[in-house]
Amino acid sequence: MSRVLCVILNWRTAEMTARAAEAAITAMEGIEGAITIVDNDSQDGSFETLTARAESWPRVRVIASDRNGGFGAGNNVGIRAGLPDGTRPDYVFILNSDAFPEPDAIRVLLDYLESHPQTGFAGSAIRGEDDVPHVTAFRFPSIASEFEGAAKTGPVSKLLRHAIVAPPLPTETTQVDWVAGASVLMRQDMLDEIGLFDETFFLYFEEVDLFLRGRRAGWRAAYVVESRVVHIGSVSTGMKQWSRVPDYWFQSRRHYFEKNHGRLYTLTATAAHMAGLGLYGLRVLLQRKQPHTPPHFVRDLLRHSLGTRRPQES
Repeated sequence: MSRVLCVILNWRTAEMTARAAEAAITAMEGIEGAITIVDNDSQDGSFETLTARAESWPRVRVIASDRNGGFGAGNNVGIRAGLPDGTRPDYVFILNSDAFPEPDAIRVLLDYLESHPQTGFAGSAIRGEDDVPHVTAFRFPSIASEFEGAAKTGPVSKLLRHAIVAPPLPTETTQVDWVAGASVLMRQDMLDEIGLFDETFFLYFEEVDLFLRGRRAGWRAAYVVESRVVHIGSVSTGMKQWSRVPDYWFQSRRHYFEKNHGRLYTLTATAAHMAGLGLYGLRVLLQRKQPHTPPHFVRDLLRHSLGTRRPQES
């Protein structure tokens, strides 16, 4: 029987993480494996709180990372730890600390990968607590998608519809480029081949990079609508309250493009983004609407894209 390692990363959300763990315990019933909670150096008592709670939970252990290296690094700690008995899992299930799988959500993903040997990733259909679907199935970013996403203009989006990073959600299980990392099952054989998350990324683009490496090695990814998960979203990152896009988003964007496509492609993608922003700004001006571009975004994008300092390779 295949064995699944479920990894839940906590950063200062102990109660929310406990709720996710309890949902995962139910979803892991009948599946061989274990659940590992990684405290990402919260330094707020989370580790102690979760360790105490885990004493009453079956098949759950809590381990601590000695640094907060971000989403990828924290999950890598759990993946590298393996199953508590020291054996290697067949699959790794990444679950966000603010995501709550339905009782059959993990089983559905497992069954899909078991019956599709060339698929390395299987992601769940995500919805909010208000039952509204979250867009979590995507295409890989490109020069064209940078222009389309920044332009936010109907005719451009129609012309470049095949490049849109976040197309309409599939209504049936299908192959996609990548899915959000809130609830995704990954084949261990694939991870052994392509490696784990690139820890150069602190937050954002780390899943995209991992899925792209999988694609280039011949592994497919699927969005599985029958696997359902409720996700609050942005609890640890505070993204919904951002007044300004943080530096690490720009750093991750640059690292993703330079690592996977080279410096010239990255500069061209940034130029496309700037051109799209220009078109959007003109439309906003003509229509006398309030722009939705975050404060200082253009300056920060140029500063991080054109600077000479590059992220250190992991």
